[in-house]
Amino acid sequence: MLDREGFRPNVGIILLNQRNQVFWGKRIRTHSWQFPQGGIDRGERPEQAMFRELHEEVGLHPHHVRIIARTRDWLRYEVPDRFIRRDARGHYKGQKQIWYLLQLVGNDWDLNLRATDHPEFDAWRWNDYWVPLDVVVEFKRGVYEMALTELSRFIPRNEARNRYLRGGFRSNHKGLSSPASVHEDLQQAPEGHPQVLRMRNPLMPRTNSLLVNSHVDLPPGASFDPDPGRNNNA
Repeated sequence: MLDREGFRPNVGIILLNQRNQVFWGKRIRTHSWQFPQGGIDRGERPEQAMFRELHEEVGLHPHHVRIIARTRDWLRYEVPDRFIRRDARGHYKGQKQIWYLLQLVGNDWDLNLRATDHPEFDAWRWNDYWVPLDVVVEFKRGVYEMALTELSRFIPRNEARNRYLRGGFRSNHKGLSSPASVHEDLQQAPEGHPQVLRMRNPLMPRTNSLLVNSHVDLPPGASFDPDPGRNNNA
């Protein structure tokens, strides 16, 4: 479903835990990380689509979260032609998104990456709210910055937050300022590797400006961006 300008209606989800850390999911069988997001079906309101995507992608129900805020209007980004299927070029232009800021009121174990037969993620982790925007694919950086910035003023003030600078972090390192926790789906652990569930390791190695577990290291050129070849989530 496209609007007259060629943008597909979509919702994005910024999910906080009680420490104001943000959920990142690793796209299944890839090294790409992203926020939950997905298209709005015909006849759906954005909030309905948000709750549907929340369950389909991370297994949460409405009673597991509370809505803190949403963006006032659509945030748009265009997808370069090289990432669009040939049969869609000239029609599909990109995404227009309503972003929601949610807080988890349940527990980590309420998250379920296999709530449907078509999982989007095979691992997940909590990160600080602000991440360096250079790890996001270039054509999405504007939307990420606008969504995170607009919604940041609604973050519950239960603890001090990092200061965000448009050029990056005020930090001694280029990476995240505190360790991230990595959560992998037990059924997706590669053969020969130890299985990990709800692991929190303060000594995780730093790779490509990110703190990650050694079994989900990002290879050269990989980023937080989802697979840009899929029009549904590109």
